[in-house]
Amino acid sequence: MYDNIDDHLTPVKIAVIVSSVREGRSGTIVANWFVGQAGARPDMSVDVIDLLNLTNLPLTFPSQHMPPALETACLLEKVTPRLATADAFVVVTPEYNHSFPAALKNVIDWHNSEWHAKPIGFVSYGGLSGGLRAVEQLRLVFAELHAVTIRNTVSFHGVSGQFDDEGWPVDSARYNQTAKVMLDQLLWWTHALRDARTAHPYAG
Repeated sequence: MYDNIDDHLTPVKIAVIVSSVREGRSGTIVANWFVGQAGARPDMSVDVIDLLNLTNLPLTFPSQHMPPALETACLLEKVTPRLATADAFVVVTPEYNHSFPAALKNVIDWHNSEWHAKPIGFVSYGGLSGGLRAVEQLRLVFAELHAVTIRNTVSFHGVSGQFDDEGWPVDSARYNQTAKVMLDQLLWWTHALRDARTAHPYAG
């Protein structure tokens, strides 16, 4: 079935990006639960990239084709190699004003080829919309960066009432199953795209 069966037995590297940097954020609870779901799978290894550690990344970009300033390059060293070596991504995002956090857009824009021909899943949370409007906008952004977004998502509507004091979803069976479906799709696309990149390097 596969030319290199060992590649499909080795856990894929999933970078989980926690995008909220707001004080008192719900993103930590949501992300911790999701990382537990993904990390429990033998076919995945998880690297958590918390954007709270990158709040000093500047909004001013260097001239096109010019390297960033030394201080900026040092900040990027905290995240760029991890994005480059990831096989796939899952973005954990809230919804701010019908969109996603500025900190997330900034990190996305500081990179390019790191996203190419890789799958991206979403875990969103918020009020009535469950963060889904943020996800819809992120699909457009990542399409421009040659990434493939996963159709199924995990979304928490009215997130403040969705978790108990231990950090577990009140309806664990439902959300655990939803996460499994999304991760299964993510895994399929990870193998498909990784095989394709190996056979034919992607020309972005």
